[in-house]
Amino acid sequence: MISLHSTDYKKITLGLGLGSFMVFCNLYYFQPLLPYFMQKFALSELQVNWLFSSTSLTIALSLLPWAIVSEVYGRRPVMCLSLLLIPCINLLMYINQDFYSLVLLRASLGVALAGFIAVAVAYMAEEFEPQAVLIAVGGYIGANTLGGISGRIYGGVMTDSVGLDLTILMMSILSFIVLVSILPLILPQRHFVSQKGQLSKQIKLALQHITAAKTGFAMLIGGLNFAIFINVYSIMTFKLAVAPISLPASVISLIFLCYLSGTLSARLSGRWLQRRSVFDGIFWGVGVCIFGLVIMSLQTLSAILVGLIVLSAGAFFIHSLAYGYVGRTAKEGKSTATALYLVLYYAGGSIGGFGLIYCWQVGGWPLVLVAAALIYCMMLLLTQGLKTVNRSQLPLHSV
Repeated sequence: MISLHSTDYKKITLGLGLGSFMVFCNLYYFQPLLPYFMQKFALSELQVNWLFSSTSLTIALSLLPWAIVSEVYGRRPVMCLSLLLIPCINLLMYINQDFYSLVLLRASLGVALAGFIAVAVAYMAEEFEPQAVLIAVGGYIGANTLGGISGRIYGGVMTDSVGLDLTILMMSILSFIVLVSILPLILPQRHFVSQKGQLSKQIKLALQHITAAKTGFAMLIGGLNFAIFINVYSIMTFKLAVAPISLPASVISLIFLCYLSGTLSARLSGRWLQRRSVFDGIFWGVGVCIFGLVIMSLQTLSAILVGLIVLSAGAFFIHSLAYGYVGRTAKEGKSTATALYLVLYYAGGSIGGFGLIYCWQVGGWPLVLVAAALIYCMMLLLTQGLKTVNRSQLPLHSV
């Protein structure tokens, strides 16, 4: 097994970090452009949300198939194929830019992105020593946040500066450069055992993971967490694009720098688990998120920015804890388990978008806040249930 701070550990975590960075750049570089597309195509908030939510939805639908494929053919081939498809789909978006073509291609991009997302943590869980996995998962999620920040800023600034055409074309070129760069860094697996010919077993394992309280509750927590977090950002882009604030896309994209607090909190999650339980961490994370939403209730630019910083810190702390917990808890079919977590995670983001954005359209921020509060209450109940299930089975510090 690969130990913490070894040469192979540094090489692999760098490769996975760069891959994660580019994957999440591609996922999110359209998000700050939603107000731009509203104006371009004369659409409502709910209609234009398809340009973003279609990608999240197809990620959710594709994760489990990719995970099952990786159980047969290995994690590395799946990640490499995923990264190869990304620049190709961006080229097609460069050629076809009517609304329905973009929605279809963004949905196809979600399928491609899902291949890398589905198996990266399973790769680490199989190849790294347990202590190394704790730190590596936090770092990997930190790379997610940096990719999300950079992609959104890239999308807003580039579109305002050089137009949508060149923005998409350059993303295709950058994605290909990253692919070539990281192939030597993601080493072939030494501890992977193919499950070829055992499709029925993988389906059975998937059902076991999602119905078992120890993993199923954590998956639901992740999905509900993301449903609020990602869509509050979308709502704030709509808020900031109109009077009285009326910011351009390039400036709106800068609000995603607030993600940096999530980069830090994700990395701190591994340190937290060395001393405290995952359950206490989720409780604290929910409290931090609620505090962030309350701050945003002032609806001034400064309050929105501070609230997003606080919300990001809490949301990524919860995500890192719950995601890592599922990967460590699953004894068999680790990639299937982590993929199922992400199925609910991205499904939550996609479905939650239509729910919270509808609340925004009909009731403004007060209705969004009420809906978010109800979801957080559900998360607290699930966390308490998870704690109860684990209390008599494992020491707190081991989960």
